[in-house]
Amino acid sequence: MIKRRLNFNGGKSENAATTSSRGSKEEEVKCEMRPGGMLVQQRSGNFGVPSPKLRIRVAYGALRYEIAAHSLATFGELKKLLTVETGLQPGEQRIIFRGKERENGEYLDICGVKDRSKVILIEDPESIERRFIEMRRNVKIQTVHRLINDVTEEVDKLADQVSAIEKSIASGDKVAELRVTTLTEMLMRQAVKLDSISTEGDACALKDFQGKRVHKCVETLDYVLKVSNEREKPVIVTTKWETFDQLCNTTTTNWQLFE
Repeated sequence: MIKRRLNFNGGKSENAATTSSRGSKEEEVKCEMRPGGMLVQQRSGNFGVPSPKLRIRVAYGALRYEIAAHSLATFGELKKLLTVETGLQPGEQRIIFRGKERENGEYLDICGVKDRSKVILIEDPESIERRFIEMRRNVKIQTVHRLINDVTEEVDKLADQVSAIEKSIASGDKVAELRVTTLTEMLMRQAVKLDSISTEGDACALKDFQGKRVHKCVETLDYVLKVSNEREKPVIVTTKWETFDQLCNTTTTNWQLFE
């Protein structure tokens, strides 16, 4: 590094490099790069000596891990390394060392962590509760979707039969009334099943869609039954019969008496 300074003896400037022979040397500040990418002033006076890597033994329940970490790392940075191994996010981890829970900002070397030191990892109790609630919610969602899918499969089959009946009526064929009423009852059973399913979120849209399908099929069957009844409506013939008595009452006869 070359600096310029003023020489007040002659008003002339001289190069700082020429003063090196006089014993004046510029001190350089030594810096180091932290594992997290932060540039900080070197912590020790052993310039040029790299900080060692530590092999840390981690006990997590019945599982055992060995993590390589920088000696100048923090417990928060150690948690990030453990995320890869355990799948737990840093916020879900609690690390115990020498009988004390360690904070994220505490340094490994300052707390006395050495090569092959042992730490205990436990999952945060609140995290366990949140995970349990989320698991129950997922199970409920899966159950609701399964129930709706079961109804959907049945409605698909019944809708095919309704379509076949509608085509028969359009072709002028006769459709048995019992077949129409039976199919209507089966559709109404599926509607009752849909009403009994408690839904939320995306499942609500699926439930409503299937309900509309059932309603449309029932309306089609009502129309089919109406058309079928009109075609089979009997013709009533009215015939007026005249009785003999009525004929006598309407006929006037003049009788002549003979003596």
